[in-house]
Amino acid sequence: MGSMFVDECVIKVQAGDGGRGCVAFRREKYEPWGGPNGGDGGRGGDVILLGDDDVNNLIDYKYKPHWKAERGEHGQGADCHGKEGEHCTMRMPLGTVVIDDETGKVVAEVIEDGQQIVLCKGGNGGWGNTHFKTPTNRAPKRANPGHDGEAGKFRLVLKSIADIGLVGFPNAGKSSLTARITKARPKTAAYPFTTLHPQIGVIEYPKTYDRLLLADVPGLIEGASENRGLGHRFLRHIERCTLLMFLIDMAGVDDRDPREDYATLLSELELYDPALLEKPRVVVANKMDIASAKANLAKFKRRHKVDIVEISCVTGDGLEELKQALRKRVIANGGKPKLVKKSA
Repeated sequence: MGSMFVDECVIKVQAGDGGRGCVAFRREKYEPWGGPNGGDGGRGGDVILLGDDDVNNLIDYKYKPHWKAERGEHGQGADCHGKEGEHCTMRMPLGTVVIDDETGKVVAEVIEDGQQIVLCKGGNGGWGNTHFKTPTNRAPKRANPGHDGEAGKFRLVLKSIADIGLVGFPNAGKSSLTARITKARPKTAAYPFTTLHPQIGVIEYPKTYDRLLLADVPGLIEGASENRGLGHRFLRHIERCTLLMFLIDMAGVDDRDPREDYATLLSELELYDPALLEKPRVVVANKMDIASAKANLAKFKRRHKVDIVEISCVTGDGLEELKQALRKRVIANGGKPKLVKKSA
């Protein structure tokens, strides 16, 4: 990931205006007053959004908020039509929701790699005077101006499309787990709020040539659903995941009770959107290398009847089993691991 993650910004876009039609007449040696031959103006370029799997961030649009497509060329004599304006193509991360800034209405969602959405259409070119010839007016001096291209101001909001949403308290070991099983390299430290941006990590499966995307949602704290901290902006990154992975510090470091941690995480998610509790989930017991973890796990299982995968990010125990379990669960719930693009 880059040093900065931008998941919301406002852009202004302008499609190209159509070129003017031309007023012109044939001037030939034996026909000094030939008929009209003014060409049409070219159509203005469109502003197109293109879904791109390789973009995971809106940072380009934060620092360059104005985007414009090219104007169509004006028509010329001798029936030369103007060239169409170049389209302006904006590459978008998958999961981008486009909202009209004035009305607040959602106008588009970019969901698939390669998906193209015309956000603003270029204006049509004006007609040249050839179109205005009639039996009574054989030498029309009239042509149309081009039409204006559409323009607008839009808010882009990125709701990551990851296969797995990683949920847990700041000190449960999320960054360590992400570093161990994916290709993301989060900075880690021992205080809450280490991870301030949703990390998107890639879990690779060399045998099957595919991969899953894991969104490490930054530390949930009680009150996230009320937008305390940066709660809401982070919770939206898990709305579209196929599977939620709850990482619990089973050793209860800092005198925490793993059972309470899990209950709190569930209630925060429920307050934000009850539908999140319907999502398939897997509970991962971390720090199983610490002595207190075994007794805590037995208590946890008595209170919460859920599937549990035991791991230790420190020793690496259980990580391979976890990776395979995640792949199995994502597929079982209708998710599809993405094929790894072979490097050229």
